[in-house]
Amino acid sequence: MGLQDGVQGRVELRGLVKRYGPLYAVDHVSLEVSSGEFLALLGPSGSGKTTILMSIAGFEYPDEGQVLIGGEDVTWSPPNKRNLGMVFQKYTLFPHMSVLENIAFPLKMRGVGRAEREERARAALHTVRLGQMGERRPAQLSGGQQQRVAIARAIVYQPRVLLMDEPLSALDKNLREEMQIEIKHLQREIGITVIFVTHDQTEALTMADRVAVLDQGRLQQLGAPRALYEAPETGFVAGFIGETNFCEGTLHAAAMPGEAVSVALDGGGRMQAVAAQALPAGGRIRVALRPERLRVGPVGAEGMAARVSEAIYAGNATTLLLEGEGGQSLRARIPAGAGLHEPREGEPVRLSWQPADARAFVAAS
Repeated sequence: MGLQDGVQGRVELRGLVKRYGPLYAVDHVSLEVSSGEFLALLGPSGSGKTTILMSIAGFEYPDEGQVLIGGEDVTWSPPNKRNLGMVFQKYTLFPHMSVLENIAFPLKMRGVGRAEREERARAALHTVRLGQMGERRPAQLSGGQQQRVAIARAIVYQPRVLLMDEPLSALDKNLREEMQIEIKHLQREIGITVIFVTHDQTEALTMADRVAVLDQGRLQQLGAPRALYEAPETGFVAGFIGETNFCEGTLHAAAMPGEAVSVALDGGGRMQAVAAQALPAGGRIRVALRPERLRVGPVGAEGMAARVSEAIYAGNATTLLLEGEGGQSLRARIPAGAGLHEPREGEPVRLSWQPADARAFVAAS
């Protein structure tokens, strides 16, 4: 299974729109995927991620916009003319065929001779590390092995791009986590472009080079996992990626992205943060702060006064549920083994943070 060149696996969406009546399933989405890149389409149900994938595959046609693959406009091309591989949530392996016959089936449909298709099927089987299982039936394999067979079948004819629609959702938690790493290693090994649909943000952050976060058909943010987690550009991304504390208040003076701000919190107190977007003077502001970035100190230290409502031990960390001086509900996370003081339930504390770790957004109306 050879690497692609720098063009064939490139995917570009230009102003993609898909409507169902008055509803925008996809609302003017534009993005580029480099050849050999792993992109995750992430969002809640109804965000448009599967509609985008089906538009790339050719099973949906957009109302506006273009789909380009390898520089070629394939917007109106049928699926069988796009040379794409697909892996779905249900693997749809043929139970009466051997594993090797399942993998070779797409080649048979393309008129490839018996000897060549068996050779290429065996090569694909070795790529997914199931070289000794070619004569077994799908029912004799575990869920993870069946999933690898489905991937081998999708890559055996050397497609330009591999599309994956929530392929891990049927697996149990441990196997799912194992397969996330397996698929990422496989993608790097064969150098294929992968576009992967998921609603699981941990899965997206673990597997993808970049993540496109979608909500209500609109692209909210496109970037590397670390950038999405540490520098979300919208309140939606801040809340959807990882766990976040949100506090609301008002801002006295307008601010531009990247500027330090001081937000007057509802109920009292102030919160130092950095503007993640343009903020209006006197507007309603929402500040996002990750639990692990909130430092918990003793009474007398600098910071916001708070009281511990509950301490939840979870092995690798203790989560503190806190009530701020203005009635704000907050969470802080203290990692195990760090030698930090873990306050008890009812204990008064002071909360502090780096202003750069708190992101200020316009509050949704």
